[in-house]
Amino acid sequence: MIQTDDPIVVTTDRSRLDLDVIHEFLRRSYWARGIPRETVTRAMDNSLCFGAFEKDGQVGFARVVTDRATFAYVSDVFVLDSHRGRGIGKRLMAAIMSHPELQGVRRWTLFTRDAHGLYRQYGFGPARYPERLMEVLSDPYEGGA
Repeated sequence: MIQTDDPIVVTTDRSRLDLDVIHEFLRRSYWARGIPRETVTRAMDNSLCFGAFEKDGQVGFARVVTDRATFAYVSDVFVLDSHRGRGIGKRLMAAIMSHPELQGVRRWTLFTRDAHGLYRQYGFGPARYPERLMEVLSDPYEGGA
């Protein structure tokens, strides 16, 4: 758990995660528009999840899909509109990048449409070998990543 000078706390404590807040945000996001609650639950069950909280309310979220050794995919990072501009996204990313189970991971990836500046601060950049990247996209949700 990372605690800062203000009342924001970032934790991986699953018992604190608010599925209602997480699902509501994601179902309206550009990358997961319309995503079913059950899909969010399954994704969280199979990921290392980070929640940002102010007092008892969840104000941000991120998850990492990882084998904890060679690969980590940062996904579903968000901060509620009402809490943006306070460095909460940076705190989530700092917690992710310093998490003990993720130290030494060989390859990190993520997709973003609008937060390149945030992720560059943590070492992310364009794919070194984009010609090697392949994907199968069967995304039933509008927008995709």
